[in-house]
Amino acid sequence: MVHAVLPPTLSSRKDSRFSHSSNGDYRTIPVSSTSHPDNPVPEEPRVRSLSITDTSFDGSSPTQETEGSTDSDTPSTPLTPLDEEQPDSHERRKSSAESGNGQQRRASTVLISQNSEDMRRVLESVGTAGTQKVQPLCCGGGCCRSQPLTKIRGPVPGADAVTAPDNEAFRKLNLNIDYLTLDSELTNIVPIPEKTVSFSPVPASALDLKLGPPDHPPTFVQPHPPYNVYRAPLHHARELTKPGAEKRTFHFDIDVTDYPAESGNVDFVVGGAIGVCPKNKEEEVDDIFNLLGIPKSIRDKKITLHTTKGRWPTIWGDDQPRDLITTRRELLSWCSDIQSYPPTKPLFRLLAEYATEPNEKKILMFLSSAQGQGAFCDLRTGSYITVSQLLHAFPSSQPPLDHLLSVLNTLMPRFYSLSQDPQISCQRKDTKCRKLVEIAVSVAESEDWKGGLRTGVGSGYLERLAKQAIDAEQKGIDPGRLNLHVPMFRGLMANPLAKRFASDGPMLLIGAGVGIAPFRGFVQRRLQSANCANKVWVLQGIRDSLLDELYSGEWGVEEDKVRTVVQSRRGESKYVQEEVRHQADLVWFVINALDGRVFVCGSGKGMGEGVEAALVDVAIAKGNLNREEAELFWQNKKEAGQYIAETW
Repeated sequence: MVHAVLPPTLSSRKDSRFSHSSNGDYRTIPVSSTSHPDNPVPEEPRVRSLSITDTSFDGSSPTQETEGSTDSDTPSTPLTPLDEEQPDSHERRKSSAESGNGQQRRASTVLISQNSEDMRRVLESVGTAGTQKVQPLCCGGGCCRSQPLTKIRGPVPGADAVTAPDNEAFRKLNLNIDYLTLDSELTNIVPIPEKTVSFSPVPASALDLKLGPPDHPPTFVQPHPPYNVYRAPLHHARELTKPGAEKRTFHFDIDVTDYPAESGNVDFVVGGAIGVCPKNKEEEVDDIFNLLGIPKSIRDKKITLHTTKGRWPTIWGDDQPRDLITTRRELLSWCSDIQSYPPTKPLFRLLAEYATEPNEKKILMFLSSAQGQGAFCDLRTGSYITVSQLLHAFPSSQPPLDHLLSVLNTLMPRFYSLSQDPQISCQRKDTKCRKLVEIAVSVAESEDWKGGLRTGVGSGYLERLAKQAIDAEQKGIDPGRLNLHVPMFRGLMANPLAKRFASDGPMLLIGAGVGIAPFRGFVQRRLQSANCANKVWVLQGIRDSLLDELYSGEWGVEEDKVRTVVQSRRGESKYVQEEVRHQADLVWFVINALDGRVFVCGSGKGMGEGVEAALVDVAIAKGNLNREEAELFWQNKKEAGQYIAETW
């Protein structure tokens, strides 16, 4: 069969040459047995195996091609196209040849701002649209509205330079206070934050009131009111990755057999996600208690909590005053986030108010002022700073716990996609079938000021549970005897992955890392239908198949026929977006088929953006479109529910 293909239009050629990335050129689509860029007719793939073979990148070597990465969010720098002869280009080439140097390229960037005044002028001149473009790159701290300190040249009699606190926690903040003195004038200092939380003794009628178990959040923590968080037994846990993997990933089997009925008769569905209410690490909580000077004798003592307004500590309850019976430990463990958010000016202002050492007080006031805006923004854009580190850095500041809780962010639940079909997951126990839901969790880590790495709140909490279960199994102990539970609730069962899943029609699933987990449930559900068992394909991106390939051999099907694993650190060293280009025929067939769907799941900064660029390239090559038309094509498919991207 011969297909007539129209030559690219002028606008198409011009657009591809002037794209902001080399990925935008249709020539980056390889020619192989699974990719024919010049054939616009969608055809069902005849080769079931998706292994990479017979690859030709039109003469360009892989090292020359600029690709996105699942590990990097650094954008590629475009080359400035030399599309027309410049008036003085001949003289420049002649001069370059005589000097022995190559021809100099024209600058691809233009300097528009050298200080905060320039940036404010730019933002005000471009209006709302320009501000929206800059917003994703802005920390939100108002850096462009900072005011400089008065610089002191040489020693000035009577000028008292600020002495920085002599401790490791402060040094790790990397604050620039070279020109700050005790006499420096600070302006636009934020006001002391409002105190919305207070404590009082419990009434006599509540002295015998029993609180909940220590491994479960208090009953007033309701992520989906009016329903309580369910205390689900942890049936089993195991590590999916091998020692040496860059990221540790754990699998959890959670028993939801006795999950209470809720309104709407909602059940766990393929592609859905459960919510988990994590607990702050006990060592961090005790460290904060110690730094605030709170005696051990009252940390677990019942108190009456009074709030004047807001949703805290209920997460999503009504905005109203509250009087609740609780303990200080419950509030700091389950209700306030002590490490996941960047510090705020109200927090620094609160610490300054209660700092007794003059130098510490001045530095904290500096961070709360217009003059300290630059240093404040540096703290916000780096690795998030914990409350514990700030209290260690400024040891003379001991704000009351109730006032501190008024400033801290609410500890929010974390959501994890189901990694199996919940309708077929069942574990026999005696004569009863126990209903299980399965999730996969990658442990998030960042540098800790004490040395080493610290884990995220949610993933670190679940890792600690998993290690208890794994250690028990290694010792021959049934994990069920440990009475381990996961505080969870039926979360997002109407998210894009769940809503757009269909039991028929071809389906292409593209994921990297733990983003591949929900697709395992998709494949399991499809295998129940004989008509659709061969209409699903999986492109899985990993770093090293020997260390971090998730769910190998657990897809319930001959995996080499439906799944391609692309490794970025071993073998041919390819990223999943490269495989998307290599499978251009498959992509074009699925997205143009009746009820065809393309799902993408993974990190939005690396893999998600790279895959989206690759899909646009496929549309340019296969559909004979220019870049604007190709982007509109995928936008229309997204609105029609055929292209679903769930990235973070």
